[in-house]
Amino acid sequence: MKKRKEKPRLKDSYFDGYEYRGYRVRTSLVIEGKDEYRPITLSCPDDVYSAFRKLADCDRERFYTILLDVKNKVIGVDMVSQGTVDYSPVHPREVFKPALLASAASVIFVHSHPSGEAEPSSADRALTEQLEEVGKLLGIEVLDHVIIGRDEYYSFADKGEMKRREDPDKQGG
Repeated sequence: MKKRKEKPRLKDSYFDGYEYRGYRVRTSLVIEGKDEYRPITLSCPDDVYSAFRKLADCDRERFYTILLDVKNKVIGVDMVSQGTVDYSPVHPREVFKPALLASAASVIFVHSHPSGEAEPSSADRALTEQLEEVGKLLGIEVLDHVIIGRDEYYSFADKGEMKRREDPDKQGG
């Protein structure tokens, strides 16, 4: 008969007055592909559409967060959600998690409309407003939300629907 290996006895976690001793989570940033790819710069909605126009071929909605550095160079792209033909669930926590981990200065959201119509729904408008508010609280500027349709796109920034954050260095006082 085989003898079962006993699990080692675990110590109790505790705080010693200076440092927490015990179970914890550590995150680290891993940069991949920098020796293989040159980063692209997204300076206007046309650039976003050019880079992501293949989303028009998707049969389901997909929602992406594009992570940008201070010079609007793409430092990462995260597919937040893939949904159905007319809906993709999006939660601010999932949208901003990669931006926080990558220390992104700003973000652009992009998602597809499989119907081919790029016009935003009322849910798209409400989500954009909510994400802008969360970005403001986190100190990550939301530059745009671009909806990709068939041979067209809709840019909230182009339509003047994005709330631009005031630059504190440029304010009088």
